[in-house]
Amino acid sequence: MEMRKLGSQGLEVSALGLGCMGMSEFYAGRDEAESIATINRALDLGVNFLDTADMYGVGANEELVGRVVRERREWIVVATKFGNVRGEDGSFLGVSGRPDYVRQCCDASLKRLGIDEIDLYYQHRVDPDVPIEETVGAMAELVTAGKVRYLGLSEAAPATIRRAHAVHPISALQTEYSLFSREPEAEILPTLRELGIGFVPYSPLGRGFLTGQFKSTADLPEDDYRRHAPRFQGEAFARNLELVAEIERMARDKACTPAQLALAWVLARGNDVVPIPGTKRRSYLEDNLGALTVTLADADLARIDEVLPPGAAEGLRYAAPQMTAVNL
Repeated sequence: MEMRKLGSQGLEVSALGLGCMGMSEFYAGRDEAESIATINRALDLGVNFLDTADMYGVGANEELVGRVVRERREWIVVATKFGNVRGEDGSFLGVSGRPDYVRQCCDASLKRLGIDEIDLYYQHRVDPDVPIEETVGAMAELVTAGKVRYLGLSEAAPATIRRAHAVHPISALQTEYSLFSREPEAEILPTLRELGIGFVPYSPLGRGFLTGQFKSTADLPEDDYRRHAPRFQGEAFARNLELVAEIERMARDKACTPAQLALAWVLARGNDVVPIPGTKRRSYLEDNLGALTVTLADADLARIDEVLPPGAAEGLRYAAPQMTAVNL
């Protein structure tokens, strides 16, 4: 397994991580036994970077990940997040970056995961009502206390990243990035590279769209939240389906799957980029890992840029209300 460095503080992880969110919420077809088998298979194949959050399944995902981590802790890098506040009934109650909330969330996550130290602790969403300096100051205290090793941010704007990094070194920034979501290339990636911060793209397969498995909205289960996602709606779906057809053609030329091509493109963006495709099935995990053997030549990258330039995908990546909480 190729290893990559996130930030300049010493954090090193597998070139591909595993996003665990869908194992507990949002995507349909969940099976806890298969999810645990998928995590273990990822570890067997050299993936040591597991991504979860306290909001996924209202704590259930951390508990699930913890069941595996506790047995194989020695070399696993556990990343989790705080900031999205949810009620016990699953209701969404906003965002909090208050120092007391940071400390409370960290202790709760440690308990659910069953570990003594979180390897990478992200603020999941920036709280516009709390100065980032106060939030990161509290996160830095967790490092001093030995409860957290490295700090990260998610969906933070360049100015926020700079302010946070001035308080305590930020090792990784997580945001959505794929052939369908290339916005970070304009300002976020240059900022990260200037400051020596690693980049962790989530949804590198466009929430599954780039795999080519969806040909109509009917392919999405009734309880799958993507049925309400803008890129999976009406004319946007039809337009994006045309783009996926182009990806499928390029994948055939490269003798790989569309998912492998899409992930290979993200991996080719730099050695400081570590995508975390999410899956809850071993078959998809193994297919994703095949991307590590796909080499894209300059001509391949130029062809991809021609077909899918920034802004090519139709529709917002989240519904309008959710978009107000990103890139703050």
